[in-house]
Amino acid sequence: MSENKEELISKLDLNGYLEEFKSFFSRDKDIFLQGDSSLHLKRIDELCKINFPQIPEVLNLDKALAHLSKQGVLHLDEIYEFVKIFCYFEKLKKINFGFNLDSWLEKIQLSEEILELTLKFDDKGELKESLDERLINLNTALRLKNEAIRAEFKKLIYTKSLSPYLIDTQIHFINGFEALLVRGGFNHTLKAKIIARSSSGGFYIIPLNIENLQDDIEKIKNQKEEIYYEYAKNFSIFLAKNLPFLKFINSAFDLFDHYSARVLLAKKKDYEFILCENSNEIILKDFAHPALENPKSISLEFKKQVLIITGVNAGGKSMLLKSLLAAAFLAKHLLPMKIKANESKISSFKEFDAIIEDPQNVKNNISTFAGRMLQISKLFTKKNLLLGIDEIELGTDFEEAACLYSVIISHLIKNKLKIIITTHHKRLAMLLAQNEEVELIAALYDEEISKPKYEFLKGTIGKSYAFETALRYQIPANLVSEAKKLYGEDKENLEVMVSKNINLELELKTKLQNIHKKEQIADEILQNLKEQKQKQEEKFKNTLRELEFKFYKAIEEAKKTINLKDIKEKQRSLNKANELKKEIILPSIKQNEELRVGDFVKYEKIKGVIKAISKNEALIECEGLNLRVGLNLLKKSVELPKKSSKTNISVAKPSNLNITLDLHGLRSDEAISRLDKFISDALLAGFDEVLVYHGIGTGKLAFAVKEFLKAHKSVKSFSDAPINQGGFGAKVVRF
Repeated sequence: MSENKEELISKLDLNGYLEEFKSFFSRDKDIFLQGDSSLHLKRIDELCKINFPQIPEVLNLDKALAHLSKQGVLHLDEIYEFVKIFCYFEKLKKINFGFNLDSWLEKIQLSEEILELTLKFDDKGELKESLDERLINLNTALRLKNEAIRAEFKKLIYTKSLSPYLIDTQIHFINGFEALLVRGGFNHTLKAKIIARSSSGGFYIIPLNIENLQDDIEKIKNQKEEIYYEYAKNFSIFLAKNLPFLKFINSAFDLFDHYSARVLLAKKKDYEFILCENSNEIILKDFAHPALENPKSISLEFKKQVLIITGVNAGGKSMLLKSLLAAAFLAKHLLPMKIKANESKISSFKEFDAIIEDPQNVKNNISTFAGRMLQISKLFTKKNLLLGIDEIELGTDFEEAACLYSVIISHLIKNKLKIIITTHHKRLAMLLAQNEEVELIAALYDEEISKPKYEFLKGTIGKSYAFETALRYQIPANLVSEAKKLYGEDKENLEVMVSKNINLELELKTKLQNIHKKEQIADEILQNLKEQKQKQEEKFKNTLRELEFKFYKAIEEAKKTINLKDIKEKQRSLNKANELKKEIILPSIKQNEELRVGDFVKYEKIKGVIKAISKNEALIECEGLNLRVGLNLLKKSVELPKKSSKTNISVAKPSNLNITLDLHGLRSDEAISRLDKFISDALLAGFDEVLVYHGIGTGKLAFAVKEFLKAHKSVKSFSDAPINQGGFGAKVVRF
């Protein structure tokens, strides 16, 4: 990582975040992901949906690859590092991830010879004994020699002639050899070699017959090493022939390691990924800087070239600046963050710069202001840069600085730099605000409780609240009062006007939000009324058609009598016509039950309460809106139930409850029963987070646990445990 990036990461308080991210890597590497971000994100999204195998720890193989390129012989340990990579990709290729990852994995073709090489090592990375009969014989001989040594030691310990000289009956491991601890004079009963002295004056000895056995063991080990070297040489020749493939798969392993680390961090923290766009906008929805604990989420639109942040001291201005830069930095490198990605938008920037700290330094003999000028002078040739300047007025007269920085920032705007500035200079803010490419935002202060809100209001200049902040940090009130007098009545009145302006804007913003809400409700009611009108019209048309048809039948039956000559037939026809006439029932307006002011009523889906009645209409209040509706259209509705008095229920908290639950070896139904009770007890005990071990196995138990946690109403979230706490075989459950 370059020094500039390290310095930027430190300024943006991202060190802790990136250290945690790097802990998910299989091996140490640069944290930044090179290549097509769009394609990377598609693969990462597919990986997020799958429980993939834990990636093995693998050593850096650059030196091994260089050694192979010179026809060198690798040690079997180094060769096994390649084998681990081969085996891992063999596992991955058996999983259906999705189109993008599967297409990439298809390019990694493991030949039969490569797969045969993986079968020559056991899980501990040692060459399998079954490969070579010589190894079988040597290992058998080695085992017999070790058994002989143990038997000889046992025999000596219980020898009567030696027992008076034994300090203890233990077998000691000294300088790589097994030895006995004895007193002086032992040589009268035993021939042995002294290899060390103890602190108490004793001697560590190796009996000569055991020394001979140990020499035999060393010879056997040397023979084994010769065989191992023989295999290492043959394997190295094979790998050297496949050097281009080794370089390719080594690079592919690093790429998947990047994907894996990002996915594991995102799952652990419930973070999201966002892809940079080709625009000049930064729109954040519910973003939280990863360095903060329990932060207030930021929602902000920064669409112009310059954002000036003013307002209360210690109100979050600097952290807002860092958050904007951090969000853009993390998005550029496709690192997960706490954000609503589908409602956010972040532009793609080539470079980032942050002028945050005081550049004054004894070593470089430079003042604060001069240091700032030196930093800013380097920006005039930059393009596509996101810049943050904290406390821009630092180090010089504020009136001169306001004019100077106004000109400098205006010039940088022409160079298309996107700039975030924090300042207490109202003059500078007012000068720059005249530019169409500048937008203002103010950090807010709660005057009722005399504390910053850590919220921001767009489109205004904020008050610093220096006096209020001084009081909050225990500066004596009489000193603050004297400072206010010295500050001057006119300037204090200006500050009061600024404060009133902010409060009025907040009040106006709240009213606009309420109006917007009422407009939405009105639109819903109007839409509802339109639907009811259409239904009534359709009902009326159907009734009209039905009546017309009945009248037509009755009239037609009556007309038949004119042409009939037989009196009886005429009478029958008239009777039938009269019957048809009687069947015609004209619709009538039903008289509703008596309605009074205060009654709860409804008209189709619209519900409300009667506020007034006049003639045939009633004025009803529905969700803050007043509507006039005909009395005949209203029906009485059930009044909303009043809140019942509270009932006190006492539940004893479970005692001796552990924050972990182990479900290994249980059937799914038994495990879920225990998990249900465990969660209930944990909630009663007031736990925020617990750890549930289910293991990996066939995956049935893990699936049952996952589905149960998804459906449980009290579980806010859950994720795979960290690697050191069970990894994919455990779940961290949060309430």
